[in-house]
Amino acid sequence: MERLSQRRIDPVTGERYHTTFRPAPALKIQARLMQNPKDKEENIERRLEAYYRNAKELEEFYEDAFYINADQDPRVVFEFIESCIIKPLPRK
Repeated sequence: MERLSQRRIDPVTGERYHTTFRPAPALKIQARLMQNPKDKEENIERRLEAYYRNAKELEEFYEDAFYINADQDPRVVFEFIESCIIKPLPRK
C-alpha cells in the first residue's frame, strides 16, 4: 500500500517520485506533484480485493506454476525464472 499510494508525478517534467523513498529534491517541485487517481488508497484496496478474489482460481488452474520472490535483486529473479524455463517441462 505504501509503495503505491505515495507515488507522485511532476506534470511539468514527467519525472516520477515517491514521498518516502524518492522525494522531490526541491519544495517548488514538491508543491506541483500530482497523484494518479488509481494510486489513491481506496482504489488500491479495490484492485487488491479483485486480485485476491481471482488469485485462488488462477493458482488452481496453473497448478504447475512456480513462485518467485520478486523482492530480490533483479538478476537473482531473472536467473530463477531462466532456470525454471530451461529445465524440461514434465510430460503428461
